[in-house]
Amino acid sequence: MEKEILKKNFGIVYKSKKMRDLIDIALQVAQSDISVLLYGESGVGKEVFAKVIHKASKRADKPLVSINCGAIPEGILESELFGHKKGSFTGAVDNRKGYFEIADGGTLFLDEIGEMPLTTQVKLLRVLETQEIMPVGSETVKKVDVRIIAASNRDLQKEVDAKRFRQDLYFRLKAVTLVIPPLRERKEDIPELVEYFLKQYSEKNNIPLPELTRDAMELLMDYPWPGNIRELKNTLESAVALSKDGILDSEAFLPLLTSRQIEEDPRHLPVHVHKSADSMDREMILGALIEIKKDLNELKGFAYKNQNTEINNPEDVEMEEIIPLDELEKNAIKKALKFTKGNKRKAAQLLKISERTLYRKIKEYGIS
Repeated sequence: MEKEILKKNFGIVYKSKKMRDLIDIALQVAQSDISVLLYGESGVGKEVFAKVIHKASKRADKPLVSINCGAIPEGILESELFGHKKGSFTGAVDNRKGYFEIADGGTLFLDEIGEMPLTTQVKLLRVLETQEIMPVGSETVKKVDVRIIAASNRDLQKEVDAKRFRQDLYFRLKAVTLVIPPLRERKEDIPELVEYFLKQYSEKNNIPLPELTRDAMELLMDYPWPGNIRELKNTLESAVALSKDGILDSEAFLPLLTSRQIEEDPRHLPVHVHKSADSMDREMILGALIEIKKDLNELKGFAYKNQNTEINNPEDVEMEEIIPLDELEKNAIKKALKFTKGNKRKAAQLLKISERTLYRKIKEYGIS
């Protein structure tokens, strides 16, 4: 499938080599009936990949049936998969086809298969080996022709080691394993995804295409996106819905981002509560910079001299040793940005100020 077809039909938008290689493999294995196991965090698009594999296969004109194994109670999962006969249990008032029979000739997508109970795993393995199902309460088997695509956000090998997942079923499912990378590992895809989602939302709601400012895009690129593509899409739609003029800057997104932590432990610096916000910001920036200086060779030569020396005689102080506080603040911000390679989220954490304040200060000092 061409890139534009994937974009139009499935909403798969990408630029990164990781995604390009992954899609090439997915389209290649689609031609066979081999089982496919998809790994990936929540929100990366595992079901979308299942749809692509199905549509690129010889089963494309047959059903693709999706089932979330973690969303169905253990007591009725077997019935949902294999069907049941009338009167086989309380509430079974009619014969009912299961998902295997509904998907006959097509593809069955088993999402979150790591949540499947061990007793059901045994019966699933038998179906995969024999291509036969036995509905609950029935004494006869039915032949089915179903291709299996499974997905999990858990490491199934670890689940096998912990005796929570059958090893034989795991080996059967993992004939081809595709790992879908989280959005934070393919950030070069973010601008295209943003453009796609904004255009999609504006067309759907019949509104002008929103304008995204440069600082907003930088913020979106810096953010780790723990909810992946799903979170990006929802965040963009919320920002547009709340916008009054159709211009989306960093201020429009900061309240919507739920996780602004960085991997490193934040520095715990003293906070003086009886001072103005600007004064607190400046003191925290200066304090953070002093901390960084102690730990990192890159900050040697910091302009503020003799900072730990008690000044007993003001006449001993040379004029060049006195540096305006705003200059210290500006230098601190520039050094923090340099150290984090332009990552404003991490820079704000190092400086112990909010991202909102950092963006305001960058604008105020004209820091590029």
